[in-house]
Amino acid sequence: MIPDEIREQARKLRDRINYHSYRYYVLDDPVIADGEYDRLFRRLLELERQYPELVTPDSPSRRVGGRPLARFEEVRHAYPMLSLDNIFDVAEVFEFEEKLRRYLKSSAPIVYIAEPKMDGLAVELMYEDGIFTVGSTRGDGLVGENITPQLKTVQDIPLKLQGDEKTFPTQLIVRGEVYLDRVGFVKLNRQREESGEPLFANPRNAAAGSLRQLDPKVTAARSLRFFVYAVADTDTVACSCQSELFSLLAVLGFAVNPHIKLCSGPAEVEARYHHLLALREGLPYEIDGMV
Repeated sequence: MIPDEIREQARKLRDRINYHSYRYYVLDDPVIADGEYDRLFRRLLELERQYPELVTPDSPSRRVGGRPLARFEEVRHAYPMLSLDNIFDVAEVFEFEEKLRRYLKSSAPIVYIAEPKMDGLAVELMYEDGIFTVGSTRGDGLVGENITPQLKTVQDIPLKLQGDEKTFPTQLIVRGEVYLDRVGFVKLNRQREESGEPLFANPRNAAAGSLRQLDPKVTAARSLRFFVYAVADTDTVACSCQSELFSLLAVLGFAVNPHIKLCSGPAEVEARYHHLLALREGLPYEIDGMV
């Protein structure tokens, strides 16, 4: 039997550690020293070792990785994860707008939202009553692989949503990109070279290979990051446009790319594309276009 005061202490530790992880990894604005964070984390680990029943799906201890899997299970997406069509000429943006106007039967200004296209691996995260329960790869768009233990090691992915639990949707399915930044990629390849392992060709391959490790402890050592970009079912959130959705997802604790920008019409879309192109080599991560 676990004393009530121990249960409450563990709950408070989980909430505090998750909050400070969010401040550090998502907001880049820590409010406690690393030593204090480590002290809280060690205390939680001590309690969980003493009382294994205290371990919950949203416990920060899950980030260090659990037991290796025998194989990856399949996950069928409730909503298909579709791929994007490519365009390579700004004239196609103007053509798209004309088609959109005909469809909407409207001449009102159309506002676009331009996002850097992350060069990583698309994943889907399911939250039930605010708790991260299932994470999967895109796969063929209909069926992916269950990589929940691996995704729990990614510090940018909230194990529990931020905010008032009473306002959480019963189920929230978000989608985003797991990536390895340039510094992490160089560090990983240096380690592999020193140990005589084959080098990864690029950060995207490194991110994909890291997530498909049966042992989540290997994934945990790879310093993967995450940006959210969509929800699977927009009926689960009270948002009228994509920019409102990004604001909500940020409030819930997700990392949103800071280079997302609203554009009024195709000309601004083109200007934004060239701006991102100029920024590309200086970004801490690789992108392969604009969405």
